[in-house]
Amino acid sequence: MTIRSRRRALLAAAAGTALAAATAPARAQGTSPAPTDAGGPWPNRPIRLIVPYAPGGATDQLARALGERLSPALGQPVVIENRPGGNTIVGASAAAKAAPDGYTLFMGSSASLALNRLLYEKLPYDPRRDLVGVSMLARTALVMVVHPSVAAKSVAEFVALARAQPSAYAYASVGNGNPLHLAGELLDAQAGIQTTHVPFNGSAPALTALLGGHVQLMYDAILTATPHIRAGRLRALAVTGATRAPSLPELPTIAESGYPGYEAGIWFALVAPRGTPEAIVQRLNTETVKALRQPEMKNRFESQALELVPGAPEDVQRLADQEVARWGRVIRDRNIRLEL
Repeated sequence: MTIRSRRRALLAAAAGTALAAATAPARAQGTSPAPTDAGGPWPNRPIRLIVPYAPGGATDQLARALGERLSPALGQPVVIENRPGGNTIVGASAAAKAAPDGYTLFMGSSASLALNRLLYEKLPYDPRRDLVGVSMLARTALVMVVHPSVAAKSVAEFVALARAQPSAYAYASVGNGNPLHLAGELLDAQAGIQTTHVPFNGSAPALTALLGGHVQLMYDAILTATPHIRAGRLRALAVTGATRAPSLPELPTIAESGYPGYEAGIWFALVAPRGTPEAIVQRLNTETVKALRQPEMKNRFESQALELVPGAPEDVQRLADQEVARWGRVIRDRNIRLEL
């Protein structure tokens, strides 16, 4: 190489170094790189969202609406996989054992993330150890509904009937130890009555039993019960929240109906197997929060008393721990213990 060509090479190298130094700050201030997994940029294949209840209930409806909005945002289909059974344990266990690669999500709730810790001595999954929060999704009070054949138009009238005929009235729920079950246990305890609990694998089959008169009562999510209330197929007596439901303003709360301090409800959260890369969790959180803040989502679900409450991933575990502290005494006092 001649002296002149060597000088040209050195000048070119110096120019390249200067250009890299000049452009580095601009790259640092730009967007973060897309999350990756072992197979390259994430996501590069469909994502499954496990729902631990049968199709048709409030959890399933929310999951499907969320999946419809996450799919275009992530560029991959979000496939709903219904895995009912065992008071959410079947679905939760499947999610907990899945690879933490961002391709499995789970519709968690107060049952799967909190109450099961109180109800079962041994679980095939540990919600704190095996699952990580992505975002809070929604919360709702329940509505106390009876079959039209029940001669009660208020909580007080129903309590009078139940006292006159102990154990004659049965109520459906979506599983032993589920919030819908515990809502009944709480009223039984406060009112001094004894009703019979009948568990089902999901809101839809439980409602079917109630509509058919096979059970007389249910504490159901307002979302799924409202159409039947409006059609006259069920009679609503009260809501279980601390305040009246905007979608059913004519109904008193159970607390207003003579049982101060009564409050029960259910909440939902999106979670993933623990170990899912932080970048993927954050991307999922960002897209989930965007989806829940869309006006059509808000209008669809909040009109039916399902309050959308998007939040940070750490909010999920914080609420689960609060729920354990809140319901622990009720479960102990009522001696509610379940076996797998």
